[in-house]
Amino acid sequence: MIVPRRRLLLLGLLLMAASPPPLWARVDLTALSLESLMEIPITGVSKYEQKQDTVAAAASVITRREIKAFGWRTLAEALASLPGVHTTYDRQYTYLGTRGFGLPGDFNTRVLLAVNGNRWNDVVYDLATLGRALPLDLALIERIEFIPGPGGAVYGQNALFGVINVVTRRGAAVNATELALAYQGPQAARQGRATWGGTLDNGVELLLSASALRARGEDRVFDYPGAAADFPALADERGLARGMDGERDEEFYAQLGRGPWSVDFAHGDRRKDDPTASYFAQPLVGGQYQRDRYLHAQLQYQDRFAADTLQLSGRLFLGRSRYSGRFNYETPFRSTGSGDWQGGELRLVSTAWAGHTLMLGTEYQDNSRHDQTNEDLLDPANDIVIRGASRRAGVYAQDEWLLAPALTAILGLRLDHSSVAGHAWSPRAGLVWRATPATTLKTLYGRAHRVPNAYERDFEDDGQSQVANPDLDRETVDTLELVVDHRVGPDLRLRGSIYRWDMSGLVTLGTDAASGLSQYQSGEDVRARGVELSADKTWAGGGRLRGSLSHQDAAYASGARPINSPRWLGKLNVSAPLAATAVRMGYELQYSSARRSLDGTALTGYWLSNLHFIADAWADGLEVSLGLYNLFDRRFSHPAAAINWQNALEQDGRSVRLMLGYRF
Repeated sequence: MIVPRRRLLLLGLLLMAASPPPLWARVDLTALSLESLMEIPITGVSKYEQKQDTVAAAASVITRREIKAFGWRTLAEALASLPGVHTTYDRQYTYLGTRGFGLPGDFNTRVLLAVNGNRWNDVVYDLATLGRALPLDLALIERIEFIPGPGGAVYGQNALFGVINVVTRRGAAVNATELALAYQGPQAARQGRATWGGTLDNGVELLLSASALRARGEDRVFDYPGAAADFPALADERGLARGMDGERDEEFYAQLGRGPWSVDFAHGDRRKDDPTASYFAQPLVGGQYQRDRYLHAQLQYQDRFAADTLQLSGRLFLGRSRYSGRFNYETPFRSTGSGDWQGGELRLVSTAWAGHTLMLGTEYQDNSRHDQTNEDLLDPANDIVIRGASRRAGVYAQDEWLLAPALTAILGLRLDHSSVAGHAWSPRAGLVWRATPATTLKTLYGRAHRVPNAYERDFEDDGQSQVANPDLDRETVDTLELVVDHRVGPDLRLRGSIYRWDMSGLVTLGTDAASGLSQYQSGEDVRARGVELSADKTWAGGGRLRGSLSHQDAAYASGARPINSPRWLGKLNVSAPLAATAVRMGYELQYSSARRSLDGTALTGYWLSNLHFIADAWADGLEVSLGLYNLFDRRFSHPAAAINWQNALEQDGRSVRLMLGYRF
């Protein structure tokens, strides 16, 4: 049964109004103290646990409690609450922009996504799945670590503008069965999850979870300028895409561990219908979609030896990705991208030498398959098959050197070798000075690189639209940053960051001089300067306020401003228990200034509000939440990519989601 949006909203408000008296004894107020938040370790900066105020980065941590408080539905929504981060959605994928750079349609190739330390970027498109395509339910996440800036000295490939390390919940921490159902309108999205976690009699921790989503989507009017030239039967270059925005998603996650050993397994299958006719397909034709299937698995070992001064970590991993898209060009076509990869990593961390934390590691990845096809479903003689394989290996070292009681130097270096692009060095250097017990200054430098992916380098159409570029060179980013952290008492932290980054060899879609067809090429250099100011305040009663203001000025060497690069970003997140209701409220306010679109025009800046209520103390095990997204129903658009008919894509208006959860 489809519940009308107004009826759903009224039902949720009535549930909130009927809440019982407060049960303060069941609310964990201390969990929001600033001291406890700062004690949460971070592993994504150097691949071993460090304190947040000593890491060589302006790192941020998003906890499971925050995810629940604000009702974030995707990893991208959670990351969008952080300084210097903005998102773009093209009704297929969600893209992340960081520190002034976020080309539409770039598949998040310049950030690295890791889950429990395992790289999840695929090997065909370098895609980091941050939206619905992520094969992991957000309810399974314990914390999200975001490390802005280059991470190449530790991670190598892809970590140009940031590393996202997701740490999942463990079976012993869950220690129950969890069931959840949700409905969201007007998209008619229905979602369910079943999770079990616990410790078996033999000491094995086990976590099993399955989730699914079905959404009808919304009927929307789209422009398709220029489409009539390719499809003369098209009567109007504007029309209603009715029933073409549906989505389905299935996910399964398993984790088990005992002692120093652990195993992670994730599988996802997501299909999104395409109302925009991307890749200049025939507009307003039903049955066009893009589908992504992923499998990620790893076996990890981690233990300490030599009187706890030596930590040995090793892992074996494998990944599988299967992309398929159906597009109509008066006849149906299917495009595919299939990736298989496997490898291992070994790492030693030693504190045996007084004043030094030394790390040495090596990593190998065999990309045994990154194949692509373009198939004519009516005439297989026109099929194009592009097969590929590659390898990469890296060796890295880092020394965290305590020069004085309040001064630490970080020196790191990684050497990577790719079978398609040769060698690359990625250095890191930093000084962390605790000037006073309340003030820490960090001076940081880093370099990172990205080898062009198989799609950019190898894809070649039938001689009508795109040609390959096997000699395409890598991208490189150098970043300088100064970070100041200051605590004003035990419950307020202030942070300021000034940075500069310079990119060379930016890979963009250009034109081949010989054929006149599209081709990925090394384009202009890009540079950016920026400032990020943030504050984090907690109250003894369980309230928290987190806000930031970012100014970012990015430009090509010619002086032109990049597409989708807002100069100003503002974020405000407030969560607090509501007196006498046993309900917790989370309110989110975001501001983005104007962004340049594909045709050079500016898309108007916008304010966006989200409001979320959650009650988890009404009855044992019961959790009820109500989310209102785009609370004031603002109309705003994101820039489209070079693969779209549209110059800009309007985003969703107000949405309402009601979720019921039960734990036993």
